[in-house]
Amino acid sequence: MKSRSGEKIKLTSIDELLGVVNEESAMEIEINRIHAFKDHPFKVLDDEKMADLVESVKTYGVLTPVLLRSDGENGYEMISGHRRMHAAVIAGLATIPAIVRELSDDDAVIAMVDANIQREELLPSEKAFAYRMKLEAMKRQGVRNDLTLCQNGTKYRTDVVIAEQVGESARNVQRYIRLTELIPELLDMVDAKKLNFTIAVDISYIEKEIQKWIYEYIRDTGFVKPKQITALRKQLEEGSVNQGFMISIFNSCIAVKAPERKVVLSGKKLTKYFPEDYSETDMEKVIEALLEQWKREQE
Repeated sequence: MKSRSGEKIKLTSIDELLGVVNEESAMEIEINRIHAFKDHPFKVLDDEKMADLVESVKTYGVLTPVLLRSDGENGYEMISGHRRMHAAVIAGLATIPAIVRELSDDDAVIAMVDANIQREELLPSEKAFAYRMKLEAMKRQGVRNDLTLCQNGTKYRTDVVIAEQVGESARNVQRYIRLTELIPELLDMVDAKKLNFTIAVDISYIEKEIQKWIYEYIRDTGFVKPKQITALRKQLEEGSVNQGFMISIFNSCIAVKAPERKVVLSGKKLTKYFPEDYSETDMEKVIEALLEQWKREQE
């Protein structure tokens, strides 16, 4: 429904995104008491955006509190705000404004993923591990295929729930999660756009040792084609494959066949060289004999 003229549009605040209620107040926490979230899938890069954030922190401080939970040992685990804390460290701050909340392990995972997954320009590897972590946390909480119901009674799969929350299709969520089955070298290639996403998903079904051979092949040749992976997976269904055999499979998929060559001599040209009583077979024998002689001379 369109808003009426003059009606204010309510935007979602950062507090609402993080689930911070109004009663919670920020406090200054020593940065050296805060450690990163275990297996945090989102990368903190010292890029141009980080440089801008550092300058902002130097000028204005950290404007939005980070979200923490106690680690039970006089320290805190970061839930949301890794980039802000990194910028604060570079800016030379000793403390950072933070909201501390009691969260179970699974609630912490979900809050951490939800606070970061809407960022722009996420790498495939970041989405892959974030979706996987949230999926596993939701399943442990009971949001499983057989337990999660929507209002009309239709069963929801957990990946469908995540897909609706992040604006992806359930199939895409599943495909991203498949990337977590890749060896790190191949996953880095996906992030660097040196390996096609769809091909990477297909490779994820192949055992890790063979993935290493595939990585070496791509590193040496610069590419791998879908039909090569399809042929390899088909062969693996029939039996084992060593590295040499894999390369032969790949080479057979890209072997360039020489175009068929055909020479046609018209009857007018042939009658210039052969008597009229020579049959086609007679003429072929003579031509073949002359070509053999010519070949020997060339050699």
